[in-house]
Amino acid sequence: MQPDLSVVIPLYNEEESLPELVAWIEKVCEEHKYSREIILIDDGSTDNSWEVAIKLSEQFGSVKGIRFQRNYGKSPALYAGFKAAAGKVVITMDADLQDSPDEIPELYSMIMVDGFDLVSGWKKVRYDNAVTKNLPSKLYNGVNRWITGIKLHDMNCGLKAYKRKVIKSIEVYGEMHRFIPVLAKQAGFKKIGEKVVQHRARKYGVSKFGWERFINGFLDLLSIQFMSRFGKKPMHLFGMWGSFTFLTGFGFTSWLVIDKLMLGDRVSLTNKPAFYIALTAMVIGTLFFLTGFIAELVVRNAGDRNVYLTEEKIGWDS
Repeated sequence: MQPDLSVVIPLYNEEESLPELVAWIEKVCEEHKYSREIILIDDGSTDNSWEVAIKLSEQFGSVKGIRFQRNYGKSPALYAGFKAAAGKVVITMDADLQDSPDEIPELYSMIMVDGFDLVSGWKKVRYDNAVTKNLPSKLYNGVNRWITGIKLHDMNCGLKAYKRKVIKSIEVYGEMHRFIPVLAKQAGFKKIGEKVVQHRARKYGVSKFGWERFINGFLDLLSIQFMSRFGKKPMHLFGMWGSFTFLTGFGFTSWLVIDKLMLGDRVSLTNKPAFYIALTAMVIGTLFFLTGFIAELVVRNAGDRNVYLTEEKIGWDS
């Protein structure tokens, strides 16, 4: 039978928090009579996280696990979890206990009762360092709202809820887990909501992220905006600019040649800076056009971008 709920948890070196987190999720689901599966994605942990996951699978029948052969990152982990998830509602959360499982019932209700396609958590009150995490996060989310038009305060919050068809319709690759609401919107899911959620202080370990994630996040945002408009038709961008640049350079070159031959200009073409500017424009235009052509070939022959090696699985019969 299809479970009511799939809880997808990517993790990396979280052996201390896993037992408490899984027991808490189980308690909440038992109280609300949810049938469920808890999918732990071990992203190449170097501690005993996988051994803990095996014990939890033996203790709780709802716990399943996928172990990567090495550390690939959060996006491939989420992609693997989404691919395996079978629940009517899919909820993602981090494994560090900073996301509260007590939020699950309301998130579930917003999907099943209120009809949202996706609900993103908003950690309105945070317990992170104000300088290294809170301030950059506010700036980062402000830029996201401005560029994407999606009015979420905390797009990168790990605590989210989805209709099943949403996670089956999007492909999370690279570092695009930060922009899942953008991917969902581009896939045609327009009812995207937000819920203020509890943010808990880290109980075990240290944060795995630093300042570089905000720089990388901005670059990924530009990438996803480009991919949304030209990902399937790169020639429309490169071909347009290539043609414009080439024709501009060709027009200037033609005018210089006519001026030389027809109007009797005695200055040699090679002594005119405009000639080299026009020639450079023609070369750049040609390169733009060729880039678009090659990009079209790549797009039409591209395979699955999420290639990861799975070392072991637990909780599935096959």
